[in-house]
Formats: sequence, structure tokens, C-alpha cells
Amino acid sequence: MSPADPAAAFGVYVHWPFCLSKCPYCDFNSHVRHAPIDEERFTRAFAREIETTAVRSRGRTVSSIFLGGGTPSLMRPQTVGAILDAIGKHWSVADDVEVTLEANPTSVEATRFRGYRAAGVNRVSLGVQALDDSSLKALGRLHTAREAQDAVAIARSVFDRYSFDLIYARPDQTPAMWAGELQRAISEAAEHLSLYQLTIEAGTPFFDLHAAGKLKTPDEAIARDLYDVTQDVCARYGLPAYEISNHARPGAECRHNLVYWRGQEYAGIGPGAHGRLDIDGVRHAIATEKRPEAWLMRVEAIGNGMVADDLLNSEERADEFLLMGLRLREGIDPRRYAALSGRSLDPRRIAILRDEGAIMISTDGRLRVTQDGFPVLDAVVADLAA
Repeated sequence: MSPADPAAAFGVYVHWPFCLSKCPYCDFNSHVRHAPIDEERFTRAFAREIETTAVRSRGRTVSSIFLGGGTPSLMRPQTVGAILDAIGKHWSVADDVEVTLEANPTSVEATRFRGYRAAGVNRVSLGVQALDDSSLKALGRLHTAREAQDAVAIARSVFDRYSFDLIYARPDQTPAMWAGELQRAISEAAEHLSLYQLTIEAGTPFFDLHAAGKLKTPDEAIARDLYDVTQDVCARYGLPAYEISNHARPGAECRHNLVYWRGQEYAGIGPGAHGRLDIDGVRHAIATEKRPEAWLMRVEAIGNGMVADDLLNSEERADEFLLMGLRLREGIDPRRYAALSGRSLDPRRIAILRDEGAIMISTDGRLRVTQDGFPVLDAVVADLAA
């Protein structure tokens, strides 16, 4: 994977906020509705917000589209098609555009997947999360391990590119158990896996259970062993990490997520979406209304759901570039940091972190976090940014 020209990519993220149920570990902007969703009305609102956002970002060519959530695979294929048509109407779209749709195994069926493929989706990301039924039940997932494997098989038959997610550092999970599960996952994964350590987020049911002592996660030492197993097994089977939680065969990286990590521009469409747009030479940090119905009414009234449109100063933009870019195995070009911030990274801090084995400087001058540095990435970033 070679670092791209920072100006060469432009992504569009579309957020579908609805789920069948709320997972107890999830702090994403997702909502359960027991009444049917008015997809036609939401589709019109998505198209309207796409139109008004495109006016602010003329001249861009869309290189990637990501339909996330929530559970986008609860949308009808014609809804997905209408959203993609709206993007194509208001922006130029690259011939080789990557179009990813997130799906849960509970909402997967062959006819629906073929409908997404016909609508223009060419990559799917499946929220598998675990490969055994007891873990899936503990995580609050609605699917079984067999349903997950069936969903992966359907994805393989319909799409050339697919990925799936797993969560590790689950209660009572040992490194040996995780190594076995990971090897099974790799045998099912053609090119890409997203592997996330379970984190206990405030405001979730897991947070309350953990605080009450009713949910025990692996201690720091075991969590580190689980991380090392993740790196070693994936590298051995040809899916090395290209980002702290993402593994791919060379050339199969998720191009849309690279837009975020490389500090490139992207538009955020839908309830609770975020965007980063360069307008008149200034980076705008944009966020939309999180509540789906409030977002809907706002778009219908004024054409967009924006509730924040902040201008990032040079220091804020440089810090964001550092925070996101150091997640990548390719690291960052310190010269780009200097160009954004107006100052160079402190060579003394670089030397100390290098001596500690947390970072390295590659032959082309890029600054990269080492495998030993990734588990303490937040501390490395804070030290460099100080």
C-alpha cells in the first residue's frame, strides 16, 4: 500500500440510522423503531442533503461511497439505488468508485444482495462480530454463527469484494481461543477483516454491567496478548494490519476508510453524519442532527441537517492529521504535518519515542508507529502533539 496524493480522493459517507435492536456495547448513532420506516420520505431527504452538500463541494470526483449505520442492509435495494443515483447526479463519480454497504447477517438474503449489486454496491462489510453462538448471545447479536457463515457465503457469491468485523477481548476469551477463531475467520475472508477490541463505552448497557462488576473483560496483560495474537495470525495468513484495527491482503484495503485516515475530504450525509470539506482553502468540520426524525424535518425545511459547521485552525487540522494518520501502518509524512501546522514535530520527542521502540522513521522519511507502539497509540500521539 503506497500513500496516496492527499488531494486525490473524495469520499461520501451516508448514514442509515436504524437497527432491529440496539447492541449493548454500541454507542453509535443507531435507533430502533417499531413502526415501519418511511423509506420514500427519507430517500427524498437524503437526495436533498446530497444536493446542498454538493453545492458546497463543487469540482470533486467521488472515489468512494460508504453506506454505514445503523444497519443499511435494512434498506430496500431501490432506496440504495436512489441514494447512489443522487450522488451521481450532483457529483462526478470515478469509473472505479468503491461503494461499500454495511450489513448484518440477520438482514442478509441472496435476492437482497443481488439487488444491492444491481443498484451499484460493489463491496459489503458484514457485522459478524463472533463465530460462536454463546459469544454472539453475550454481545446481544440477533444472528447465530451459522447465519453469519451463510451470510459470508452469500456475500462471496455476489460481490468480488467483501469484509467482515469481529470483536475480541470478550469476557473469558483466551489468546488460544482467539487464535483459533481468527484462523477460521481468515479461511472465510477473501481479502479484508476489521478486528476491534471490545471497549466499554459510557452510556451503554455494558458500561453499567461493567461498573457493577457483572461484566468482566480481559485484564491489560491478556488484552495485550490478544492484540499480539491478532497481528501475528493475520500476518502469517497474508492479511497484515494496514491500520490499527484493519487487516487486508495488499491492494484490498478499504479505500473509503483510507480517506479518513489520510486526512482527505469527505461529505457526511444523513442523521448524525460527520464531514470534512475544504471550502475557500479552509477545512470545515461538519456534523448533522443525530435524531432521525429531527434530521428529516430539518432537511425538509432548510435543505440540510447541519447542526455544526466549525472552521478548523491550522493547529486543529494538524492534530487531526496526526491522530488519524498514525493509525495507519504507512504512518505520516512529517513535512505534511509541518505544512498544516506551521511548525515541525519536535525532534527531541521523536528521538525519545524512537529509543523507546514506539515509533520508527522509514527510509522515505515517513514517521510510523511500531507494533509495540500501537497498543499505546493515544499516548504516542499526545506526546508528539504536545
